[in-house]
Amino acid sequence: MKVPEWALEHFLAQNYKLEGSIPHLYGGKEKGYFLSMFFSAKRSYLSNKNKELIKSVKTMASRIKNTEAFEISDKYQIRKINKEDVPQLARLYKNVFDVYPFPIFKEVYLSETMEENVIYYGVFKDNKLLAASSAELDLHNLNAEMTDFATHPDFLGRKFSYFLLKKMEKEMAFMGIKTLYTIARATSHGMNKTFGRLNYAMGGTLVNNTLIGQTIESMNVWYKNI
Repeated sequence: MKVPEWALEHFLAQNYKLEGSIPHLYGGKEKGYFLSMFFSAKRSYLSNKNKELIKSVKTMASRIKNTEAFEISDKYQIRKINKEDVPQLARLYKNVFDVYPFPIFKEVYLSETMEENVIYYGVFKDNKLLAASSAELDLHNLNAEMTDFATHPDFLGRKFSYFLLKKMEKEMAFMGIKTLYTIARATSHGMNKTFGRLNYAMGGTLVNNTLIGQTIESMNVWYKNI
């Protein structure tokens, strides 16, 4: 769970474990903390091999700097995804993920979240959706989670997630959002490098946190105050 600084000691006293933090998460002022409670040692166990892999991913991603001026080809268009694009969006997520912690394979769910607090963005070519991401807004606390990145398997390696993240950053800044963050699969070199390249800071690792792919995976917290 995420809690503001004033609530931290209460949860620590109830045996929650501190796993990460983000400065200025609440209203651009108050620090936020990520906490977990494990009901067994097995649930919180990470093998030495997994620990070393996560460490290497974090180290590599943290050292990357945005020194290259990547430019997206004119044949691709990056824009907000609208209701008419929802069938394509659901199909894209089905092609990319076997399992996901939210029902993003369902058109109804995607449409409902669009009406609530999520803005989806896509990379299109000839009106065909090739990659997508989303910004989950907390307008009260002026933060947004940059999430749901997916690229069609036939179009990997084109840095679409990088371009989507840059697009979302500009739009969030225009809307007055103060803090951006994500939780990225801790063993995924690609996504962690994307956030490191755009100067996000490491906020911690959430152990065995999210059911995605075939297993429950650990997730790295990245953040940027804008």
